[in-house]
Amino acid sequence: MKDILFRYMNRYTTLSAEEQQAIASDIRVEEFGKGTVLLRQGEPTTACYFVLKGCVRQHAVDEAGRNITSNFYTEEHTIALFNEHRPDQTSEHTLTCLEDCVLVVGELAIEQDLYGKHAQLEMLTRRMMEANFGQMQEEFAAFIASTPEERYRAMLRRRPGLAERVPQHQLASYLGMTPESLSRIKRRVREDER
Repeated sequence: MKDILFRYMNRYTTLSAEEQQAIASDIRVEEFGKGTVLLRQGEPTTACYFVLKGCVRQHAVDEAGRNITSNFYTEEHTIALFNEHRPDQTSEHTLTCLEDCVLVVGELAIEQDLYGKHAQLEMLTRRMMEANFGQMQEEFAAFIASTPEERYRAMLRRRPGLAERVPQHQLASYLGMTPESLSRIKRRVREDER
């Protein structure tokens, strides 16, 4: 499984076999069952994750009591929630495994030690975060400017297979629509493909 991580990492920097082995010996890979809550809304964030296998849902309960899905993380996605701006540094989101997952777990408490031990790791992490942030900015701008149907079609292009992996009501929330609207859009898209 760690070969998935190194293939992803090598998109951002070249690591020698020795560097890969050294990093591999210091990273923690864990299995989590479907339904496992990695982090609850209101708790302090203590770890970041990299998805080797599975699907993790990011969601939050808003002031009206609605459970809103803001992201799905699947293979080769990094999960890093930044909460330094919050006075109590608690998370605004909950992370829940929607499938059995295999994740690299990065403990934030030892992050600096790892960077000191592995010089390439800090630069690599920064480049990965910059790429993720840039992609999120593009997706957010497109989301704001698009219709619900355009959002659904874009999700099908960007994230093939996601619609089959997550419950429809969560997918609808992620796309900013009701489950009923999503059903109508899915029907139109299927008809257009015929």
